[in-house]
Amino acid sequence: MNLVIEYKLALKTILINDYKIYADELASIGINSTKKVINTINAHSYIVAKKDSEFEKALVSSDILLPDGEGVVFMAKFLRNQRIAKIAGADIHLHLLNLANEKGLKCFYLGSSNTTLEVIKSKQEKQYKNIIFGFFSPPFKDNFSEMDNKRMISKINDFHTDILFVGMTAPKQEKWVHQNNEFVNAKIICSIGAVFDFVAETKKRAPQWVIQIKLEWLHRAFSSWRLAKRYLYSNPLFFIEIIKLGTGKSKKM
Repeated sequence: MNLVIEYKLALKTILINDYKIYADELASIGINSTKKVINTINAHSYIVAKKDSEFEKALVSSDILLPDGEGVVFMAKFLRNQRIAKIAGADIHLHLLNLANEKGLKCFYLGSSNTTLEVIKSKQEKQYKNIIFGFFSPPFKDNFSEMDNKRMISKINDFHTDILFVGMTAPKQEKWVHQNNEFVNAKIICSIGAVFDFVAETKKRAPQWVIQIKLEWLHRAFSSWRLAKRYLYSNPLFFIEIIKLGTGKSKKM
C-alpha cells in the first residue's frame, strides 16, 4: 500500500535524562515508509524506569515519546521553561485512526482478551469504514515464550499491518515492542495500554471537561484503587526527582 501521509522531518522534542519527550502538536505526527515506535511517559513510568533498565531503554529508544501526564508537562516547564501539551494514549490512538481512515490503511490490535477485542471490532468497524482491522489476544502470562512471540509477529505481519496498537499495560508492552520491533513489519507501532478498555468501554476515560482542567489523573485515581496507590507512590518521588534535577543534585538532566 502506498502511504502518502507526510511525516514532519524535525519534530520538536525536549531532552531530559536521555528521554526525548515530544514537544510538538499532535497534528504533526503522520505516517510514511519509515517505521516509528510511539510510546508514552508519565510520572509513574518515569519512576518505574529508574529501577527497570530494560523499560528505560524501551522508552529512551522511542521514535516518539509522548508526554502522557501533567507531571511531565510540569517537568518540561520547570526544567526547560517550555510549554508542552499532554498527549494521552487515547489521543494518539484517535489521531492515528483518523489518519488511517483517510487513507484506507490496516490497523491491528494486539492485547487484551478475545471478549474485549470482539467489542472493539464491532465498534471500530462501524465507525471507521475505510480501515481494515485485525486482532489478536496473546496468552495471559508474565513472560512470553519464543513460540508466543513468533505467533504474535506472524499474525501482525501476515495481516500486512500499517499501524499496530499494543495494549498489554506498561511496562510489559513497551518492553515487548523494544525486544521485537525489528521483526514487526508495521509503519507505526504504538503502545496504548488502557485505551483498549476505553474503546470497549470496560473502563471509562474521564469526561472531556475533567481532562481540560487537567484532573484526568484524579478521575483515574477515584476509579481504581490500584491506580490510586500508584499515584500515591510515584507522584511524590517524581516531584522529588524534578527538584533534584532542577538543583543539580541528580546525575542527569
